[in-house]
Amino acid sequence: MLDKLLPIPAQVFVGAIVVVAVVHILLGCVTLLIYMERKVSAYAQDRIGPNRTGFDFGLPFLKALFRNFGFWGLGQSLADGLKLILKEDYRPRGADKYLFTLAPMAAVIPALIVWAVIPWGGYVNVGDITIGNTLVVQGGRALVAAADLNVGFIYLLAVASLGVYGVTLGGWASNNKFSFLGGLRCSASMISYEVPMGLCLLSIVLVSGSVSPQTLIEQQVANGWHVLAMPLAALLFFTCSLAESNRAPFDNAECEQELVGGFHTEFSSMRFALFMLGEYVHVAAGSAFIVLLFFGGYHLPFVALTEPSAVGPLAAFVKFNVFFVKAALVVLLIMMVRWTIPRLRYDQVMKLCWNALIPLSIALVVATSIMLFIGWDMWWALTAMNVALGGAAMFIFHAMPHPPVNRRIPLAGSRFSPLPGEVVRTGAVGVARTESGVAMGASGTVSLH
Repeated sequence: MLDKLLPIPAQVFVGAIVVVAVVHILLGCVTLLIYMERKVSAYAQDRIGPNRTGFDFGLPFLKALFRNFGFWGLGQSLADGLKLILKEDYRPRGADKYLFTLAPMAAVIPALIVWAVIPWGGYVNVGDITIGNTLVVQGGRALVAAADLNVGFIYLLAVASLGVYGVTLGGWASNNKFSFLGGLRCSASMISYEVPMGLCLLSIVLVSGSVSPQTLIEQQVANGWHVLAMPLAALLFFTCSLAESNRAPFDNAECEQELVGGFHTEFSSMRFALFMLGEYVHVAAGSAFIVLLFFGGYHLPFVALTEPSAVGPLAAFVKFNVFFVKAALVVLLIMMVRWTIPRLRYDQVMKLCWNALIPLSIALVVATSIMLFIGWDMWWALTAMNVALGGAAMFIFHAMPHPPVNRRIPLAGSRFSPLPGEVVRTGAVGVARTESGVAMGASGTVSLH
């Protein structure tokens, strides 16, 4: 009987389960991330944030059932989603019919498939399972990931770099000069920041000796998390991930003060929703990548169930949740950065990359190679190298000549640049009458009329 059944490898079976679970968790977490974004911005700005919208939809018979949810504003993301679904969808005159629709898809698809090689729960042992009368799962060891690739890092960088095409296509296909400028900005910044990101990843590959994500986690379990051994690489990679996901302070592609709405100015309804979905999924993917590289992935010290040797279903469940919580904390940090640090000018963004991050990342790769060549691969030696390299970079940066920027241009006749013989008056001249009948004199005295 078993000879007539179609065999399925254990990795394919586990991978299919991971794909279904992760995709649905991501789509559900996007609504939660939007709610968190609103709440974090409110707390950072000493506001309350969403605290009215519930799940009653304004219907009397639902208010009694969901009366406790409106206070926390938990229905705000659902209300936003319904608004985007029901909103009018239009295409501006002159826009490319096909690329205008393809752009949001090109932005969200790379964000959804980049998760394929993330090892959420390490390895798990799978027994023989018969599914109906046609399929049988061949027992064996499988990685809790969509695919067990030895070149997982290469896949992550390759797929993550595809996200720029959606933004560029959206800006060009809109037939809007502001959208086009936003697409050009995004393309230039993403291409530029991929260089230091790849160099930081190369330094981690040199330390770990492999491009396999699971091997990287096992190496961190044995020798310590890379955030301790390579703190400079962690800082540089976090900065580059903000630029790659188009997040503040590097979100010049949608700079409202200069470009109206940036590359998605002409998008509405579900096209706009797909761009937002792609951005938040990219943020979550970048956070998971940071956890994988520098924070041990699913590993927690002194917790036996998070060791790579634990291969049971309970261990896989615990590892999955540990990985998820770590990624959520990194997402929270990214949100706090957005609402704490002001947006940089576009020239400052490019200058930071080419004048600071790229030379520093090159120096980091060279220094790491030298340390490994002479045999100083202990975590404390690598930490000392990172600290010394960061201190030397700061010293060199301050010692280099800096051209003056943001100079105040004198405007003839203004209060700061008066004409020769002119007396600057900054106080009130004469009497200013108000609607209440109270007048203020030039000397500051108040008279009633």
